[in-house]
Amino acid sequence: MKPEPPSSTDKAVERDIASHIFSTSAMMMGLCLTVISLMDVRSGTNRLATVVDDIIALDALFFLVSCFLSYGALRSRRVRRMHHVEAFADGVFLIGMAGMGVACVLFVWTIF
Repeated sequence: MKPEPPSSTDKAVERDIASHIFSTSAMMMGLCLTVISLMDVRSGTNRLATVVDDIIALDALFFLVSCFLSYGALRSRRVRRMHHVEAFADGVFLIGMAGMGVACVLFVWTIF
């Protein structure tokens, strides 16, 4: 039995996921910038705050890569390539989110 080719509805759903990754990763980059500037104002020269700044700066790079990859998935004409690029963008985005979770825990420790 031959597998059925993806319908236009399936392709639209996949593009919808890629567009969500694209917009959310761009927003998360802005959040990273905001948190870095907030850490500079609140902490002064606290050593743990510098580690948090470094983690968040690295997360911003992960979100930037995720943003570019999801844009590439949106622009892709081949469905198979779109799936691969989108899956990679999703993985990079999740790594960035995990880093933000670690940074949030460390950020709370710097406040107290």
